Amino acid sequence: MKRYKAFAKVNIFLKITGKRGNYHEIFSRFMKLPHLYDELCFEAKKEPGFVLLGNFTCETKQNTIYKAYVALLEATQSKSLAKLIESYSIKVTKSIPSFAGLGGGSSDAACFLKMCNKTLDLGLSLHELANIGSNIGADVPFFIYDYNSANVSGIGEIVEEFDEEFLNLEITTPKVLGSTPKVYQAFRASFYKELGSDEYARLCVQSSKEILDSYSISDANDLFKPALHLYPKLKESYQKGWFFSGSGSTFFRIKP
Repeated sequence: MKRYKAFAKVNIFLKITGKRGNYHEIFSRFMKLPHLYDELCFEAKKEPGFVLLGNFTCETKQNTIYKAYVALLEATQSKSLAKLIESYSIKVTKSIPSFAGLGGGSSDAACFLKMCNKTLDLGLSLHELANIGSNIGADVPFFIYDYNSANVSGIGEIVEEFDEEFLNLEITTPKVLGSTPKVYQAFRASFYKELGSDEYARLCVQSSKEILDSYSISDANDLFKPALHLYPKLKESYQKGWFFSGSGSTFFRIKP
């Protein structure tokens, strides 16, 4: 069966712009990592029900791919989708580390949605798939659109392509299994600040290289300090000139 790539991303910058109920509204630049991806494919099976094959750290019903299946079935009521899942398992070859701020779970979910849409000729537009994906995870819409670089805002549902060249980025991911909800809670409790309108306007148009050349790690990512507060072991992996992706734990920089 055909194998589909689910690419990782980094947050060049990540700023908090406000609150929406229990969620934080963000403004961020996402950049795809073309050299790092999981691979998904359908594989024939005999056992009934939803079967997910791969090295995962959570139960199947907590997995983003399963959540994507439930959301897609609810949105389409597709009998062909239900039949597909009865006949095939979803095999995932993981390369993107978990709890890393690289969007692996969200990318897998987006990839699954697009696989099903193409395989079954469901006829859903990228916008429709992104709307379905936004209920699964904040990063899913970005991966649906498959832009190389994009400004992402709201709670992740607003994705605007940013035309720029890929940066040659290298990453390092320490074995620190952080919790995104806990990092946001720590931000809200002790580090809360909102992005000013002037800085917002500047970040909208600056290239990723210009941003990395002019920002420090904590200025670029509002979640770095709360993550460091919760997980002091991150200090052992931080080196000057590196930046922090998402809520962690991956550090990245432009390859010298």
